Amino acid sequence: MDSSGQGSSMNAGVADGMTLPPGVTEEEAEEMQMELIKVEDEIETLRQVLVAKERHAAELKHRLGISPLSEIKQNITKGWHDVQCSNAYMRTSQTLGDLNRRVTSSNLYLTASATLEDIGRSDAYKRTQETFSQAGQVTSAAFSSMGSAIRSRFGEMSSNLSMRHSLSMPAMRNSPSFKSFEDKVENMKYKVMGRANGENDHSPTSNNAPM
Repeated sequence: MDSSGQGSSMNAGVADGMTLPPGVTEEEAEEMQMELIKVEDEIETLRQVLVAKERHAAELKHRLGISPLSEIKQNITKGWHDVQCSNAYMRTSQTLGDLNRRVTSSNLYLTASATLEDIGRSDAYKRTQETFSQAGQVTSAAFSSMGSAIRSRFGEMSSNLSMRHSLSMPAMRNSPSFKSFEDKVENMKYKVMGRANGENDHSPTSNNAPM
C-alpha cells in the first residue's frame, strides 16, 4: 500500500469516528496523520539502510582481520581518550591539582612535616631504635642458646641410655635370679640327657645277643 492509499484511509478514519483532542480541527488532524505516515516511512527506510550498512561494515572488518575483542579494546581506548579530553575530566584534574598544592603549602602540613623530621633526628627516637635493635639481637641469641642447650641435653640423655644398657647386661648375668635360672636349665638338660641314655641301654637292639 502506498502513501496516498494510507493517507486516504487515515482521512476516512479521522472523518468517520476518531475523537479529536480539544483545540484540534479535522484539517489539522488530517495533516498530522499524513506527517506521521511520512515520518514512519522514513524511519523504516533508515532502519533498512542501517542494517545494510552494519552488514557491510561487518564484512569489511572480517576481511581486515578485526576481531570483536580487538574492537572492544579499541572502543575502550577511544572512550578513555574521550573522557580525558572532556571538560569535566579537565576541570576535575585541575581541581585536584589545586587541592594538592593547597594542602602541601598549608601551615598545618608544613608543621607536621617539620615535626616528623625533628622526631627522626631526636635522641629519644635514636635511642628507641637502638633499644629495639639490641632487643632483637638478644632475642635471637637467646633462641640460639636454647636450641644448643636442647640439642646438648638430648645428646647426654642418649649417651646415658646407651651406657645404662651396656652396664645392665653383665649385672643381670651375675644376679642370683639369673644364676638360679641357669641352674634349672642345666638340671633339666641333664635329666633329659639321662633319660635318653637309659632308653638306649634298654632298647631291644641292645638285648638281642647271639644265642
